[in-house]
Amino acid sequence: MEVSIYEAKTHLSKLIEAVERGEEVIVARRNKPVAKIVPASARRKTRIGGLAGRPFKLGKGFDSIAKSEVLGDLFGVAEK
Repeated sequence: MEVSIYEAKTHLSKLIEAVERGEEVIVARRNKPVAKIVPASARRKTRIGGLAGRPFKLGKGFDSIAKSEVLGDLFGVAEK
């Protein structure tokens, strides 16, 4: 269902009920869709940043002792 912003403001509780019944509500400004009302459980987990949606692989040797020492020195962490 598509509604105007005015209709959405005026009938928000009814639109929420429609969403709870499984309908998708599109809010439009000047007949152009600008927002979608969906159930809260339908929200997707998103990853923030440039790697969103891409596989993430660590380089070979990322956890080597030599690199750990360099990072420790960089961040001022003393060896135990």
